[in-house]
Amino acid sequence: MKLDWDRRTCARRGHITYAPTEPELRTRLHAATAVGDAWRCLRCGDFALGEPHGSGPARNAPLVPRGKALRDLFILRFLAVERIARGLFIVLAAWAVWKFSNSQDAVRRLFDENLTVFRPVANHFHYDVDHSPIVDTIRKTFDYEHSTLTVVAVALLVYALIETVEGVGLWMARRWAEYLTVIATAAFLPLEIYELTEKVSWLKVATLVINVLAVLWIALSKRLFGLRGGREAFEAERQSASLLEVEEAAGSAPAGLAGAPAAG
Repeated sequence: MKLDWDRRTCARRGHITYAPTEPELRTRLHAATAVGDAWRCLRCGDFALGEPHGSGPARNAPLVPRGKALRDLFILRFLAVERIARGLFIVLAAWAVWKFSNSQDAVRRLFDENLTVFRPVANHFHYDVDHSPIVDTIRKTFDYEHSTLTVVAVALLVYALIETVEGVGLWMARRWAEYLTVIATAAFLPLEIYELTEKVSWLKVATLVINVLAVLWIALSKRLFGLRGGREAFEAERQSASLLEVEEAAGSAPAGLAGAPAAG
């Protein structure tokens, strides 16, 4: 069963109505009922009782995402949530590194004490805990300089800030955020590919595939970097869609209105 994004969104957020000043078009968008005036929604096309949310020339009708644009907005906001969640996780990682940098000796003592307690159990199962790769990796972190760990914590905070800014911008459907997301995500793709050459895991593969698809989808669908006509074609599409929302809600366009996008 095909999902009606327009009606689904209107059910959650309410209708958006507009009263154009053009008499013929205004008549098509308006209906008088026994319980009051009704205006046609610019998103789903249904009539809604009450005063319109705005009025003016048809060319000034609000840009209401509908159909494909509405689906694109949903995908952008899904990516926005993922970016913001990732940013929060990285902030926690930066805080952990900073706390560790100020308590290395105490953490080392605690680790050695617990390792001593665990050693007899490990020996019972013939596991050489003193030469374990995991234990060796943890011990190496104790040798890092305080200044090095501080730099790592700051770098993580900067990365978290970039992710959070991306997320907020994508949620608001800002074009600069789409550019930032494509550039930042593409910049880390070589690192993700290199990590796969070191060790393959389903999580790493899934992350790489999602990031590659996100870069391609945003760049192509939003016409970034001059693709598919670039910004000029993107803006023309938006303006055309704005007029079509009013025209489609009315059922047909009045004479001469089809040329309006070029004038705008």
